[in-house]
Amino acid sequence: HIEIAVGQWNESLAMLIADVDSVDVADAPWLARGDRSATWPRLVAAARRWRARQFDIVINIEPDIRSNWLAWMTGAPTRVGYRTAGGGAFLTEALDYDSSRHVSENAREVVARAAGGASPAPEVERARLAVPAAAVARANAILGRADGPLVGIHPSGGRESKQWHLDRFAEVGRALIDTRNATIVLTGGSSDTALVEDVARRIGRSRVLRADNEPDLPTMAALLGSLDLFISSDTGPMHLAAAVGTPVISLFGPADPRRYGPRAATQHILRVDLPCSPCGQVRLPPVRCRGHVPDCMDGIGVDMVVARACELLDARAAAQERA
Repeated sequence: HIEIAVGQWNESLAMLIADVDSVDVADAPWLARGDRSATWPRLVAAARRWRARQFDIVINIEPDIRSNWLAWMTGAPTRVGYRTAGGGAFLTEALDYDSSRHVSENAREVVARAAGGASPAPEVERARLAVPAAAVARANAILGRADGPLVGIHPSGGRESKQWHLDRFAEVGRALIDTRNATIVLTGGSSDTALVEDVARRIGRSRVLRADNEPDLPTMAALLGSLDLFISSDTGPMHLAAAVGTPVISLFGPADPRRYGPRAATQHILRVDLPCSPCGQVRLPPVRCRGHVPDCMDGIGVDMVVARACELLDARAAAQERA
């Protein structure tokens, strides 16, 4: 029996992961996204709940002393995680977190160690989310029918330090409509309405669909899975698109794509090679990078994005013809 504990914002997605038998919600105060109900007493209550379940193995993929303490609180005889950020004594087996590797590779190594292996098994095929039919039907209702490629554009960077120019997103959309007869699907959350409206107005074409005020995450996963291409900064939807097998173009600035890039089978990562990038200062960028699009994002040009988009669309069309 495999149970996964996640924050409530990820519950609906965690339930789509194959081979997971149950999902438990535990909002850690240091991770919760503006949720005031995420408190230490609630988290301790969750740990006691896990202790009552009498798990044989607990795996912590977060390098944090607080979550290592929670692993110890479960009372599981085998507790595997990282010693790097402290709390290694709470674990029965503590690994070093390798900050030069992708976060998913570090996580796979922890899981492999918990399973008794010295190193993770070769990654033969990327895992996919199993999207339910009801979510697919809701996504199809949003998308309707298009006579050309469906290209998603996510205008919001999530944080100021990862925000690309809105007018450039619009230029990309216009170019793909005019040269590829694409339908542009603008995605976003409830807080992104103004950005999506701005980009839609700037594109100024009829072949634009809005999918902001994003529906539930399974429906968004289904919608992203229906696209021929998805263009985004380093965001959650970028990873979600990769998880459902959609080709991805990712615009990276302060974050290191070697650690946080998408794990899509087909992708292009675009960034400019500046001496200060990637700085890793996503949440608190240097003063010189605040209040405007930072240089590492500003250096990504429209032509770069359009060229990579055309390459991926051509490759997808060729693959569909062979199939």
